[in-house]
Amino acid sequence: MSTLEGRVEALEANLGQKIADYDEALDTIWMLLAASLVFFMHSGFSMLETGCVRHKNTQNILAKNLIVVTVGFLCWYIIGYPLAFGAPTASEPTRFAGANNFAMDGFWDAPSSFRNWLFQGAFCATGATIVSGSMAERTQLKGFITYTTLMTSFIYPIVIWWGWSGNGIFNYTDDNGVSTSMTGTPLMDFAGSGLVHLVGGIGALCGAIIVGPRFGRWEADKEAEFEGHSIPLCVLGTFFLWFGWYGFNPGSTLSMHTAEAANLAGLVAVNTTLAPCVAGLLVFFLRAKVCPPRLLDVGGFCNGILAGLVSITAGCGFVKSWEALIIGFIGGFVYQGASMLLRKLKVDDVVDAFPVHGACGVWGLLALGFFGNPDETGGNGAFYGGDQISIQIFAVFMIVMWVTPLSIAIMLPLRLLGALRHSDEFQEAGADLMEHSPPKAYSQQTASPSKETAM
Repeated sequence: MSTLEGRVEALEANLGQKIADYDEALDTIWMLLAASLVFFMHSGFSMLETGCVRHKNTQNILAKNLIVVTVGFLCWYIIGYPLAFGAPTASEPTRFAGANNFAMDGFWDAPSSFRNWLFQGAFCATGATIVSGSMAERTQLKGFITYTTLMTSFIYPIVIWWGWSGNGIFNYTDDNGVSTSMTGTPLMDFAGSGLVHLVGGIGALCGAIIVGPRFGRWEADKEAEFEGHSIPLCVLGTFFLWFGWYGFNPGSTLSMHTAEAANLAGLVAVNTTLAPCVAGLLVFFLRAKVCPPRLLDVGGFCNGILAGLVSITAGCGFVKSWEALIIGFIGGFVYQGASMLLRKLKVDDVVDAFPVHGACGVWGLLALGFFGNPDETGGNGAFYGGDQISIQIFAVFMIVMWVTPLSIAIMLPLRLLGALRHSDEFQEAGADLMEHSPPKAYSQQTASPSKETAM
């Protein structure tokens, strides 16, 4: 009898191990797929930003997108990930930043860290890519590389520690094992409206202001000269980004071995579809019928879609689908209002990075202060008697107060030292001619003057 019991126990142990191995494999496959989709978003950013610039700066903006990914991942490897997720070794971890796993030290003791590193690293590079578009066509490469390095090494990782490490000021576990924050209720930001997009959006706004407008940008008789050179690239880039968002948002379940996680991913994917639909249509309508020049604006349609995606990114796992429609609808108004305000203030944001990622990132965080039923979707919105709004406002405040002064402290000295902005003559000739080989991006492109003539 004892022999039989021993065999049963051995079989149970073996079965338990196989189930654990299966769950681990399923989670890894899910995370690698999601990470691949998020990584693919960089092709969308590249196409969108390329379509928004003039053809004479095509190679330059593509080079910056490649630099963001290559420099960003190396910084994430050395210091970014340790500050964002470095496992605490002390009994009382700091609420400010992580301090472990530098250059993947200790990963072999917890191999699941590899998949998390890749997934979160793709997010990190996204934050810096947002900045590249706003400062396009007049920013020196060395200045941009400097900012990208510091953004992916320090600025972005600290914010991630605050919100997603489980030990930061926005979300940590108290002595009673209850999730809390500095204001009491833990932050809700499912996939990063605030922690990712707002960080990039604030950096983009600071960059656009400090580097200054493109030469001649606000002269009335030169308005048409600054139109992007390829609407098809803008549309394709938008679809690529939207496709990648199905890794960005559903992948933020971080697992896929239970029915609960699978169902949550389904809800997230649906909300990630509905919100951009209504936001894009709203902006398209507003620009066709309400906002001058009252014509069909395909580029505005694209940015409206992206505005809806950013708006729902925080709440995609906490709200019902009809709430996602409302959040996307309001997000469309937020984007259009912010875009018009920047033009009124003569802030030259080439791709409307701040209206899309900054303004809608704020709205995405604040929306969870109102929407989300605690009994059905795990939300904590005021419309259901919840008290989520205080931590959402606090998070917006802290992110803005963290990213703004640091971005200014980096970019302003670069501008004063002549390492950030290209000269007017350089801008007139175009970066492709002045510092790239070959000197034009398209074989059928009209021949450019020689570099000597431009200078």
